[in-house]
Amino acid sequence: MTQLVLERVDIERGGRTLLRDVSLALGEGVVAVVGPNGVGKTSLLRAMAGALAPASGTIALDGIAVRALEPRERARRIALVDPGEPVLAALTVTDAVAAARFPHHRWWEWDATAEDGATVDEALARTELTALRERELGTLSAGERQRVWIALAIAQRASVVLLDEPTSHLDLRASVETLQLVRELAAGGALVVAVLHQLEEAAAFADRVVVLGCGGVIADGTPEAALTSDTIERAYGVAVTVEHRPDGLAFHRNAAPRAIS
Repeated sequence: MTQLVLERVDIERGGRTLLRDVSLALGEGVVAVVGPNGVGKTSLLRAMAGALAPASGTIALDGIAVRALEPRERARRIALVDPGEPVLAALTVTDAVAAARFPHHRWWEWDATAEDGATVDEALARTELTALRERELGTLSAGERQRVWIALAIAQRASVVLLDEPTSHLDLRASVETLQLVRELAAGGALVVAVLHQLEEAAAFADRVVVLGCGGVIADGTPEAALTSDTIERAYGVAVTVEHRPDGLAFHRNAAPRAIS
């Protein structure tokens, strides 16, 4: 089983320390990372991918420091999916998803193989994009583009998939469909770490929730253990009642937000 281990990691951006002393051992399933805006969720995800060096501490994949991995090897093993990254609107869906196969080629091998084609076809089928394969990205809806990013992660065949706000700007149906695809990725053996804004989504779809607050990790555990009234108030500065329903958790704000200490 893949193990992504963070030990006493500090994250700095722009001369400011966002997160301190983060230690996590991530091994399977869907892990949701939640917390207020600006707390460092995206930066933590980028550090896990090796795209950002931590100020201190170590991040290792199966015992090897992530940033010590050769870039092509790192790309084969870790997929960082950020829907906010600029893309070429004229790319077709097929070409965008096929780009995920580049790390599986040696530098002089440019031509797609039969395996590449079959893998891309499978990724498009699993995300219900086959009928849209020749469409340009610029013509797709937000939900359709989100399915393209999930297809890209599937085609990359990475053991670790890092998703930054996979449901942002999506309506309810598209959000649910996207998170169902995320669950399928995990069911296929991938470790999936997803930054989510909606606590209800984290509670419904994640196996484990990491709550970030000012300075570091406030809670880490199952949704029921991590998303309590106390941890939510500490992270967001909002008093919340957590209702345990047969179909999951519901969150009700009690009062006006206070300043986060």
